[in-house]
Amino acid sequence: MEIIEQEIQKRGKVLPGNVLKVNSFLNHQLDPYLLNIMAGEWTKLFKNDNITKIVTIEASGIALAILTGLKLNVPVVFAKKSNSKNIGDVYKSKIHSYTRDQDFDIQIEKQFIYKDDIVLIIDDFLANGSATLGMIDIINQAGAKLAGVGIAIEKGFQNGGEILRDKGVRVESLAIISSMDEKTGKIIFKHLS
Repeated sequence: MEIIEQEIQKRGKVLPGNVLKVNSFLNHQLDPYLLNIMAGEWTKLFKNDNITKIVTIEASGIALAILTGLKLNVPVVFAKKSNSKNIGDVYKSKIHSYTRDQDFDIQIEKQFIYKDDIVLIIDDFLANGSATLGMIDIINQAGAKLAGVGIAIEKGFQNGGEILRDKGVRVESLAIISSMDEKTGKIIFKHLS
């Protein structure tokens, strides 16, 4: 999606370790106009899939998921990364955060995903695919159906997108980065045909 690519070029910063900092519009400060455009694109792409629920993971995916849920008129559930005393019976999955280089147990209360749900996953980044695979694991534990995955920024030079697509998962990434150079700050995008 051209507008997303332009904003990444303009406001993104390439950091060591293949980290892309987009906290001026996506991960810390949010650009509601841009996020609304992203949500509108996923709404168009998945409007005929009879989505009944959107799943994301705390924290950066929540804003994107809420806007998409509003447009599709469906509830949004976010997987929690921490244990809480006020959470009941849960589905759990272990994930690895590429950015934080840390393992987490994510969880969603069983009362929020049903076997007859048709679920759309929305998230900000796709790198190694661990977070998305963890959410898919939870959806499978619930016996629900996965309609697909909406990603704001996919790091196409990492294997997450390939892993998901090889498993037959529909992945709709709004921007796919094929390479980035921390020395020059240059970001190259890949366009799927």
